Amino acid sequence: MSSFSTNLTLACSYHRSISEVCRRIGINRQQFNKYLNGQVHPSRHNMRRICDFIGVTESEMLMDESRFAQVIGLRRQPLDKPQLELPMFHLETLLARSSPVDRYEGYYFRYFYSFGNKGSIIRSLARIVVRDGRGYFKNVEVLRDPDTRRWIRTNKYQGVLFQLADRIQLFEYETMEMNSVTQMTLYPSYRSRVDYLLGIQTGGPTRRGRKPGASRVALEFLGTDISVPRAMRQTGLFHPDDPALRREIVEAIGNRIDPGAYVLEIDEP
Repeated sequence: MSSFSTNLTLACSYHRSISEVCRRIGINRQQFNKYLNGQVHPSRHNMRRICDFIGVTESEMLMDESRFAQVIGLRRQPLDKPQLELPMFHLETLLARSSPVDRYEGYYFRYFYSFGNKGSIIRSLARIVVRDGRGYFKNVEVLRDPDTRRWIRTNKYQGVLFQLADRIQLFEYETMEMNSVTQMTLYPSYRSRVDYLLGIQTGGPTRRGRKPGASRVALEFLGTDISVPRAMRQTGLFHPDDPALRREIVEAIGNRIDPGAYVLEIDEP
């Protein structure tokens, strides 16, 4: 068995099952078994997907078994209390100065032009929860092809939000592969009933090789008690002229003629 297949087997042992790994990466189980058995080596594309999921580089994935075990063991090790004190101090300082965010609690559709699927709009399901005066954010992207509606992949995010200087600030991270962080700045709503929130987000797609960037974003309020399965069926990738999208939302996040004008990619130095 090659070092790659041995290292892949070790990495998979940190998860509940091989089936879960295959589902989250998006690789057929039969094909994945060939990688584990050392029968074939993955294509460059699949190698990148596997490395992104595990959280290592391609060169680290091909290390000898003992060195790879040390690398992945250290990265899976939880932080002890002293290591958490300083970052938590900064977060607590911001949260302590936050204005109340209770009025924004509930479910939302989130809209923005996709970085990885140019010209398409992502509609995902998000939720703001307030616990002990603190705001928390969850977001699930179930990406489906805009033409066939077939499932492509699922991304899940969690984070915190607070209101400072008349702006809602939101930070989230991708929880499945932990390879992406997004920051949003939203205008608060001054209406008696929240309709939607508009702002700017920075970050980038979860797939390797894509540039970080910024785009307009909108959160459309759905309510505090909804049918989550029904809402999830309405998520995915959409063409800007899809009748399923509200025109005012599409116009708020970009230009229908030139959506790229509202997505700024940052070049590498």
